[in-house]
Amino acid sequence: MPAPDRTSLPEIVTAASALLEERGLDGVTMQAVAERVGVRAPSLYKRVAGREALLRLVAERAFADLAERLDAARGLPELAAVYRAYGHARPAAFRLIVSPGVGVPAVDVSYAAAASAAVRRLVRERLGVSGVRELEAARTVTAWATGFIGMELHSGFNLGGDLDAAWDFGLSLVLGGLDAVAGAGETSPQARGSSVREKN
Repeated sequence: MPAPDRTSLPEIVTAASALLEERGLDGVTMQAVAERVGVRAPSLYKRVAGREALLRLVAERAFADLAERLDAARGLPELAAVYRAYGHARPAAFRLIVSPGVGVPAVDVSYAAAASAAVRRLVRERLGVSGVRELEAARTVTAWATGFIGMELHSGFNLGGDLDAAWDFGLSLVLGGLDAVAGAGETSPQARGSSVREKN
């Protein structure tokens, strides 16, 4: 009779994800994962091709987890808070998906698209528009939040002060800018350029 399987792919990815948070990217090795799930390292290759494939699976799960959390948010302030909480709770996973760095395998764009769907939806609701402006606005919100969280995780704010207050202030500026655009009924930059040319 064949020997029973002692582990599964989901268990392997869970172990690798935990090691990522505990030891960083360099700590996610096939040997370390094998020890964590209680098998010999060669046994892992029955489930996953190698470390590169494993890191891709870890990133895909992180994206999926983040997408699920963001999708439950009601409004951009709550979404931003959920995004920040994820970065603080899973800093290594956050870094892996927002700035993977050299040597980290690329994840299919569909995972990033799924994670960004909620911000695009909530931006569209706030602006009342779609298309180019929706994407531009979503990128603005995401870039500001990602930059702020990234600086927090890397101890980049070293001048003192209340970081929660700074987050609230920055978010109010970003959202206020979106509200101003929505109130002005502006169209895309391309359309504004066309309008100027027509007037001239």
